[in-house]
Amino acid sequence: MKKDKLVIAGREFSSRFLLGTGRYPNPFVQNEAIRAAEAEILTFAIRRVNLENPGEDAILQHLDQTSFTYLPNTSGASNAEEAVRIARLARASGISDWIKVEISANEKTLLPDPIETLKATETLVKEGFTVLPYTSDDPILAKHLEEAGAAAVMPGGSPIGTGLGILNPYNIGLIVEEANVPIIVDAGLGSASDITQAMELGVDGVLMNTPVARAKDPVRMAEAMKLAIQAGRMSFKAGRIPKKPYATASSQFEEYIVK
Repeated sequence: MKKDKLVIAGREFSSRFLLGTGRYPNPFVQNEAIRAAEAEILTFAIRRVNLENPGEDAILQHLDQTSFTYLPNTSGASNAEEAVRIARLARASGISDWIKVEISANEKTLLPDPIETLKATETLVKEGFTVLPYTSDDPILAKHLEEAGAAAVMPGGSPIGTGLGILNPYNIGLIVEEANVPIIVDAGLGSASDITQAMELGVDGVLMNTPVARAKDPVRMAEAMKLAIQAGRMSFKAGRIPKKPYATASSQFEEYIVK
């Protein structure tokens, strides 16, 4: 399993845990959680960053910028035009040319807008960004995003921050089956069991923020989620037994005839 790397846009990562940096009680807990998670890719909302001086930003100044791949996101954008503008600002400030496209038109559900997400992905790919779009669990849309040049596709398990887990495992499984790029479940997960289920469906990684940052003990939860990712991945690679409608004895008994 040590050689089982996550590969995105030609870059190898030992960790399949992508971690958000918002909503922690304080920077110390945030950094301890990142350390416990052993995450290599960190995401944050660009609108929360001081783009005029990223090196002294309240979020980024607490991180060792040489140790992580930054995946800034366009949270707060309500259409493709806004998302593209935010991404350009992030790249111009020197933060990263990796971008998580996140476009929500409905403030109540925060569900991704499929049309605007696809439009933004097409534009940013043409401009040379490494694009990881957050999308719904629609297999057809996921394929369109891949064909548009997304480096990875990130379907939500359920709405952001709900902790409802994976509401439609069938769709996630279909997305994985048809994909030629990494599939990373993003949003709606709440517990280690949710994470294990996602990984057992064959996804390549998991992105989360709220389940860790808002846990009673974020550092312990980060470690639990890391172990769940590892266990789920190992289980998927091992291959589960098929489901059957009736029982099968674990030991086969031979019939002895007493004479």
